[in-house]
Amino acid sequence: MTVEKALIVGSMTEEFFSSMESSSIETEYGEVEYLTTKDGIFVIPRHRIGHTLSPNAINYRANVKALEKLGVKYVITTHAVGSISQKLVPTEIGIIGDYINFTSSRPSSFFDGEGNVKHTEMVFPFSKEMRAMFLKKAFDEKITPRTNLVYITTNGPFFESPAEIRAFRSWGADVVGMTLNPEINLIHELSINALSVAFSVNWASGLDEEGLGFIEKESRDRLMRRVVSLSLGTLEAI
Repeated sequence: MTVEKALIVGSMTEEFFSSMESSSIETEYGEVEYLTTKDGIFVIPRHRIGHTLSPNAINYRANVKALEKLGVKYVITTHAVGSISQKLVPTEIGIIGDYINFTSSRPSSFFDGEGNVKHTEMVFPFSKEMRAMFLKKAFDEKITPRTNLVYITTNGPFFESPAEIRAFRSWGADVVGMTLNPEINLIHELSINALSVAFSVNWASGLDEEGLGFIEKESRDRLMRRVVSLSLGTLEAI
C-alpha cells in the first residue's frame, strides 16, 4: 500500500523544485498548485509557484486541505527563520518543538463555523516518529540539527521591530518566522503526521550590528540544499 507524503516549502527552498512540471487540485478553499518528485513526493510551494503571495496572504486552509485530498499521511514543512536565541544561530538547521502564534486575521481552523466545532489539542502537533527519522538521516550525513526550538510566528510581510524581538526572547522564543501558524494547526486538525524544520538565515532585528544582516548567498544555498536533502530523504524512508 502506497503511503502518500508531501513537503511544504517556502522562502528560498522552493527554487529547488522550479524545474518540475506543476499540477493543481481544487479544494473548497481554493485551487492549490503542487509539484511531484520522481519518487512520488508531493511538493506544495506555500507562496504559490513563482512566490506570488506574502506570508499574510497565503491560503493556508487550501494548502492543507490539498494534502488531505491527495491522501497525504506524512508532511514535512520547511521554514526560513531569524535567530533570536543562541539555540539556533545563522547557517544552522533545527527541528521545531513548540510555537507561539502571534498572528492575526488569518483563518486558522477548519472547524470555525456554526454547528462545526472541534477543539484540537496542541500539546504534540509534531510527530516524534518523523523527528527520530530526520535526526537519523542528519546524523548519517554528519549533520547535527538543533532540537526543541520554540518558533514565534508573526504576521508579516514586514520584519519585526527590535523591541518586539526583545519581548519575544523574554517569552522563550528561539526563532522567528511568518509561516508556521496556522499551517501546523490546520495539519494537526486533519490528523496528518507532521515535522517542521527551521533553518536560520539571519539574526532577528536588533541582534546584528548591520540591523538585519542575512548570511551570504553561498552559505544560504548550501544550507537550503541540506534542508531539502534531509527532508526528502526522511520522507523517502517512511
